[in-house]
Amino acid sequence: MLGRMLMLCLAGLPTAGSVASSSSIPPQSAGPTVPQAKPDPEALLIDIYKDLGANRLREAQVKADALVAAYPTFRLGHLVRGDLLMMHARPVRNFGAMSDGPQDKLKELRDEAMVRIRSLQEKPDPRLIPKAVLQVGDDQKNILVVDTSRSRMYVYENQGGELRYQNDYYISQGRFGANKAKEGDQRTPIGVYYVNSRIPGPKLPDFYGTGALPLSYPNEWDKRNGRSGYGIWLHGTPSDNFSRPPLSSDGCVVLANPDLQNLYSTAEVGKTVVVISQHVQFVDKGEWNRQRDAASAMLEQWQQSLESTDSDKTLSYYSNEFRSAQGESLSTWFSRQQKSMNGARFTSVKLRDVSLFRYPGGPEDMIVSTFTQESAVGKSKNAIRKRQYWVKEGSQWKIIYEGNA
Repeated sequence: MLGRMLMLCLAGLPTAGSVASSSSIPPQSAGPTVPQAKPDPEALLIDIYKDLGANRLREAQVKADALVAAYPTFRLGHLVRGDLLMMHARPVRNFGAMSDGPQDKLKELRDEAMVRIRSLQEKPDPRLIPKAVLQVGDDQKNILVVDTSRSRMYVYENQGGELRYQNDYYISQGRFGANKAKEGDQRTPIGVYYVNSRIPGPKLPDFYGTGALPLSYPNEWDKRNGRSGYGIWLHGTPSDNFSRPPLSSDGCVVLANPDLQNLYSTAEVGKTVVVISQHVQFVDKGEWNRQRDAASAMLEQWQQSLESTDSDKTLSYYSNEFRSAQGESLSTWFSRQQKSMNGARFTSVKLRDVSLFRYPGGPEDMIVSTFTQESAVGKSKNAIRKRQYWVKEGSQWKIIYEGNA
């Protein structure tokens, strides 16, 4: 029964060696002994299930033994190995067939197994690009995209303004899923966030694993919408547990310690963006280029209006629903901006290190832009980091929030 179910679940999936090159062991050669890399645990797990589905019990047992030897705290690996050992005595009809184990814990491990299998079944083409990522700044090395429906994080590298898929990881999220609204609801927030600090493992309780990357929750849009709470981190797992169930945190995004360390080594405070969405959509490069160019043109037109002598033209780019960080209306905020200029006009405005993201979980059409604005008024020059939220009103894009980043 379990074998037939696995055959259906795993049909068409690659084996461990093709899912991740780290799972293969290089041939030995003469010379000094080189430590062998550990096998990729998830790829090996899927390969075990494929062997089970094909009734290759001996091969599955060898791999299960290797999995728990390499990762002794991987509880799902032990569950699989237990299923295999039980098959020598009686038929096994589902994951975690032991009847005397704690049912809540067994359910969590079954959920983790199915999430991992499903994420490989639905693995996006690496040539596709997350729809939410419209443009990355020259100063941004990596973009992290979390799909809560798949319990998955996708890692992309910025290569000269082009996104290149690097890796993806299993993640755990809040006990009650995503779309955080208030403190203590044990949900993971949906939105665009920045890594705002780095905390090494030795400075943390063992519960957080090998390190943590706190995120900028609540961001400007969260605050405007009354979302409360704090302390949303990317962090690792306790030393006695390789991974956690899909729904198990108080709202943080939790990764296995090796995966967290990979992120920790490249994350940059104030630059690394984490996009958390309930359903990540992917587009091909042609569509991505079209959407990026349209968003860039939108921002460029606003920038050009700042250099004009027509304040009404600039004002036309702002929504009547605009609110500043202090809660000011558009008229109050804009008047204050004009007064600070003392009647002077920008002689030049340049934008650099521009990033543009389609905001998940907000209005259907909302874009958040972050950039450094370099302005000149006569001989006086100024540079300031800004963030704007744009919404589509009819056929026009309008700024609904603007403030310092």
